[in-house]
Formats: sequence, structure tokens, C-alpha cells
Amino acid sequence: MNQRRWGAVLSYVNIILTVLVGLLYTPLMLRLLGQSEYGLYSLIGSVIGYLGVLDMGLGNTLVRYTAKNRVDGTPQQEAEMNGLFLMIYSVIGIITLVVGAGIYANIELLFGETLNAGEMQRARIMMVLLIFNFALSFPFSIFASILQAYEKFIFLRVSNILRVVLNPLLVLPFLYWGYGSVMMVVVSTLLNFACLFANWFYCWRYLQVKFKRGHFTQPFLREVTVYSFFIFLNAIMDKIYWGTGQFVLGIVSGTMQVAVYAVAMQFMMMYMNLSNAISGVMLPKVTMMVANKVSTRELTDLMIRIGRLQYLVVGYIFVMFLLVGHEFITLWAGEGYQAAYPIVLLLMGALLIPLVQNVGIAILQAMNLNRYRMTVYSLCAFIALGFSFPLAQYYDGFGCAVATAVSLIVSTGLFMNRYYARRVKLDIARFWRNILAMTKGMVLLVIAGGVVKYLLCLSLSWGNLLFMVVICTFFYIVIMYLWCMNDDERGLCRKLAGKLSGGAI
Repeated sequence: MNQRRWGAVLSYVNIILTVLVGLLYTPLMLRLLGQSEYGLYSLIGSVIGYLGVLDMGLGNTLVRYTAKNRVDGTPQQEAEMNGLFLMIYSVIGIITLVVGAGIYANIELLFGETLNAGEMQRARIMMVLLIFNFALSFPFSIFASILQAYEKFIFLRVSNILRVVLNPLLVLPFLYWGYGSVMMVVVSTLLNFACLFANWFYCWRYLQVKFKRGHFTQPFLREVTVYSFFIFLNAIMDKIYWGTGQFVLGIVSGTMQVAVYAVAMQFMMMYMNLSNAISGVMLPKVTMMVANKVSTRELTDLMIRIGRLQYLVVGYIFVMFLLVGHEFITLWAGEGYQAAYPIVLLLMGALLIPLVQNVGIAILQAMNLNRYRMTVYSLCAFIALGFSFPLAQYYDGFGCAVATAVSLIVSTGLFMNRYYARRVKLDIARFWRNILAMTKGMVLLVIAGGVVKYLLCLSLSWGNLLFMVVICTFFYIVIMYLWCMNDDERGLCRKLAGKLSGGAI
């Protein structure tokens, strides 16, 4: 419980630091690199990022079965399972090199019409670095999964925090000295290897993780394969939703539009991480709850409790971005990036449904019922990909966002809520009554904030933006506390305020 609590707290520390670093570092990086070079960096990162799907869901699978083994297994079984996954990951590392070589050989075919000779040369160098990064990361990634299964969230979150802080501190001097996107890839690769080594050392030194060759029954291997396959589909879906836009725009539009879309994706990643900070530490707990055969009412209560907390966070971000997002992008990223505002706003709205239901995903994974979700999501994602190309030709990045948003609303809003209710037997009607009861406060804030902006007619400046943020945040806290929170949530607020005031004293 302490690890989960502090894991969630440190996740928000990580997110807050990421936001602060982004506010200070990203504008400098954009101006030192230039829009075209940043677009190239984002394009190659998104293309090679597809190699990440070769994980095939094994990391999540290892978390599930290790957590399950802690309830009803033995150290011998765990050691044999670790050995199995290490062997598979080593093979995946070799496959990564082969697939990466194929992508490298066809870079001219993919982007020959939109990249000039200098950009093509830098793209090749970044591709080689990132391919080796992925290939060597796969065998070592098993240790992060083991740490998560053992609920060592504090160590994992601290490692992420260090990476967030160190990356800009190491990159900025090189950017000032005239180095570009290639050096950024070099620094991120070295930091990644340092984190992988730290995970290995913790598992070896403190958890005494063992690896043994085992003999597994065909039913067990079949169960693992099926479970991993649908997690694998989830990884593909995520890549299509959040990495394909840059890829599509790189083919049909060029690096300038890629840069705008990449800025929008930065906001989206922060938005999603705010919700995942709580639900991301819930999979081991939910797995043990399911193994102990708790009632679906208890699972629904957990989903409602976490969903309401997530909605308080992501709802605030959505409303604030609706009110002041355009001004913020103009001041923060500079001229040429304002087109990111409608992209972010559209995708934020579409993501509200799945983000407040993230615990439902953990429940499906714990029950090994991920097949339907992954099938629906994957089909919708591929359909969205098909529509992205013609929409991008006419509407650039906003066209890609439209395809993604419609797919998300249909898959997560329509199909998955029906499945939660009929197959998993969760009380989805009660869940949404609890969530929608909080929406009235957010609507009131949007109206009040719009009236304030209209009456004051504030000029574009950081001072006026900060004034609007402070005013709207104050009203959000007051409205939600008095009108929308339940007694438990008010108690959490009072407890947090007491800790903060006590720490200040």
C-alpha cells in the first residue's frame, strides 16, 4: 500500500517536473533547433518508435504473471518464468536489428520527396542510433517489469524523475554549441542505458531475482501467448493513434507540419500521464483482487473511486486548455505552432472517456479478458489510419486528429462500455452517474472563464496568462469542492491541505 501510494505521488512529481522542464526546455529547444529540424527529430523518433511494438506485450504479461505467482506460486516457478522471458526478449532484440535494417534501407522510399539531402543524412544517423537503442533495451527491459510486479514503484519513479531532469541539462549545452538533433538522440540513448543498468542492479542486489531454464505446459504457454498477443495489439494501437500522425505528415506534408503535430503530441502525452499516474500502479493490486475472487461490486467501487480522482485531474487540464490553450501555445512555442491548439483540444475531448476508465483496463488484464478490447481498438485504429492519409492531404495535422478522435470515441465510448456492462458485469451506469455528476462544475467554470476573458479583453502576455490560470484554478477548486466532490474526496483534500500547511510550517 505504501509503495502504491508513494508510487502515485512520485508519478505526479514526475509529471509536474516534466511539465516544468517542458515549459523551460522545450521553447529553448524549438528556437535553437528550428521548426524544420525539430520536425525531423520528431519524425524519425516516431518511425523508429514502431520498433517498440516488438515488445509484443511481454512486459505487461510478465507483470501480471509475476504478481499472480506471488499469490499462489513458488520461487522456483518465478525463476523459470524469468528465464523464459529473458530468452524471448533476447530473440526480440535480434529481430529488432533485422527489422530496423529494413526500415533504414527504405528511408528514401518513405521520405525521399519531403526531406532534402542534409535532412536525409541526419535522419540515417538517428535511425542507426535508435535501432541499436531498441535492440539492446529489450533484454534489459525485463527488470523494469519485475520491479513493477514487486510494486517497487518508488525506485521506478525516482529513476524516471532523474531522467526527466538530466536530459535537458545534458542536451542544452550541446544545442548552444551548435549541435542538433543527432546529439539529442545520443544523449537520450545514454540516459536510457543508465536507467536499464540501474533496474538490473536493483533486481540483482535487493530482490535477488533468479533466472532458470524451465519446462512449461502447453496450456500455460498458450495462455501467455494469447494474453501477450492482445497486449501487443494494444501497443500497435497506441502507435497508430499517437505516432502515425507524424509519420503520415512526414510523407504527405513535410517536417514543418510534423513539428506542429509533434508539439500537439507533447501536450497529449502529459495529459495522458496525469491520468495514468494513479491507474498505472493499480495492475498488481487489481490482479490480486481478482485472484482472491472479490465481487464485481468491489471492482466497480474501485473503478468509480479512481475514475473520479482521474476526472478531477484531466477535467481540470481540459477546461484550462480550452480557456487559455491558444494563448499558451503562442507564447510558449512561438509563431507557427498555433495550429496545434485545435488538434490538442479535439484529442483531449476524445480521450476523456478512456482516461477516466483506465482502471477498467487493469481489471480486464487481471481477468485475462483483454481480447475483445484489443480487437475493437485495433480495428478502429487501422480504420483511422486509412482515413488519416486523405484527411491529412486536405487538413494537415487537424485531419489526422479528426480520424483519431472519431476512432477513440467509437471504440472506448460505445463498444467498451457495452462490454464492461455485459461481459465483465461492472455497474457502468453507476460509474457514469458518478462521473457526469462532476461535469456540471466544469461547465460552470468554462462559462465563467469565457465571461472573464470577454469582459477583460486581456492582451497576449505571460502575466495576463498567469492571471487567468490563477483565477480559473481558484474557481475550479472552490466549485468542485463545494458542489461536485463527495465526502471522501473532500477528506482527501483536507488531508492534503493539512500536510502542505504542516510542511510549510
